[in-house]
Amino acid sequence: MYRYFFIFSFFLFQGCFLSWQPEGGKEAPFPASETKVWHHLPQQRYPSYESVVSDPKKRRLIALARAQLGVPYRYGGMDEKGFDCSGFVCYVYQNALQKKLPHSARLQSQYVRIYDLSKLEPGDLVFFDTASRGRINHVGIYLGNGKFIHASSGRVYSVTISDLTKGFYKKAFRFGGKVQR
Repeated sequence: MYRYFFIFSFFLFQGCFLSWQPEGGKEAPFPASETKVWHHLPQQRYPSYESVVSDPKKRRLIALARAQLGVPYRYGGMDEKGFDCSGFVCYVYQNALQKKLPHSARLQSQYVRIYDLSKLEPGDLVFFDTASRGRINHVGIYLGNGKFIHASSGRVYSVTISDLTKGFYKKAFRFGGKVQR
């Protein structure tokens, strides 16, 4: 008997809750600023790096990379459902330039001609030792002005733009370069 009373009360409560309407009889939608859409939206406003690049192939590469902002981090991921750092680079280079790269930051580092940070251009790859173990374990795509785009497994846990001239990435930065193969 109590079980039926409990079930009846539950549905009655649900019905009352679901039929509630604010004053005016119409529920107002959330303002756009309060809704959270994570996929393909940058966490911050960044300048359009592709607009300052003269090479159309590099513009396409940077535009495709930026279009992935907000895609979640997924270990082993190589598609728009989720990326890891090297999978993100593979995806962008394959789809923008038809260049096939290995799915490993360490192996990708063997495909570049190394340049000093001051000589890097948008579209070049940047490599990091984020674990301080003396080996490459992270990769991103340089955008210019000290910024790079990458799939971060850190706090943002998604494709994001970071600054490699200060903080954590400055300490972890090893080298950057142009893909040669």
